[in-house]
Amino acid sequence: MSIIKWLKKNWFTLTLLIIIAYLIKQAQAFQSASSLQSTDSGSNFALLESSSKMLPETPPSQSQPRMVTKDTNLSLLVKNVRQTIDEIENMATQTNGYMVDSHLSSPEGADSGNITIRVPSDNRQQILDQLRSMAVKVVSETVYGRDVTDEYEDLDAKLEVLYKTKSKFEEIFSQASKIPDLLNVQRELVSLQQQIDSLRGRQEYLSQSAKLTKIMVYLSTDELELPYSPTKAWRPKVIFKTAVRSLILNLRSLGNLFIWALVYSPILIVIFLVIKFFQKRKIPS
Repeated sequence: MSIIKWLKKNWFTLTLLIIIAYLIKQAQAFQSASSLQSTDSGSNFALLESSSKMLPETPPSQSQPRMVTKDTNLSLLVKNVRQTIDEIENMATQTNGYMVDSHLSSPEGADSGNITIRVPSDNRQQILDQLRSMAVKVVSETVYGRDVTDEYEDLDAKLEVLYKTKSKFEEIFSQASKIPDLLNVQRELVSLQQQIDSLRGRQEYLSQSAKLTKIMVYLSTDELELPYSPTKAWRPKVIFKTAVRSLILNLRSLGNLFIWALVYSPILIVIFLVIKFFQKRKIPS
């Protein structure tokens, strides 16, 4: 009975608390939706990448030498991101390679960026040594290798069949006399040529990927901005930075909550006045 009396006595306070809790929940849901939307492209890319790794591999053959593509990802802590990007691009050009793309950003004073280059596979180890020498610290290094010899040979076999088929259609085309027959054969020839061009393009891509290795370098003046950050070593400076960022995020959340409460304040005031009105009516004279 005491609980029921307390509820009757403090029902106005409970109503306001429920409304505030609802507003907090709505604000959190809105922030979560925004966060998911901003990371949607990155998530889709990761999903496509994981799906591609699940595809069945072609059984290996005994062909020699093997055609292997090697992609390398480096995370480097550097003193000057912009200068290092320029040095890497110049190094790629001097070694008969080229820059694929690059990106530079400066959020809250901590420069970060990345650059992707392709360089001759024969110079791969030498270039990696030079990249390591540019860094204050090599945070992580990952190499992805893929043997494409069998795929290349499979494309060769498909091309051989397509060339033979095209040759037969060309003979038919030279002997055809009726316009409908000429049009049909010509349509097949166009289709065959498109398939041949597609397979030859894929072969060229595999060949160039094996000759020119891809190196993607992530750069930053702040180790926490890199794709990989160590967790085993105890480093007070990194812990301090993490704590400051957590404080900023919490202050932003409180600011967002204040804005939501301010926007909904007219509704809260109306509810408050209505409740007070009915309370006064229930007070006996």
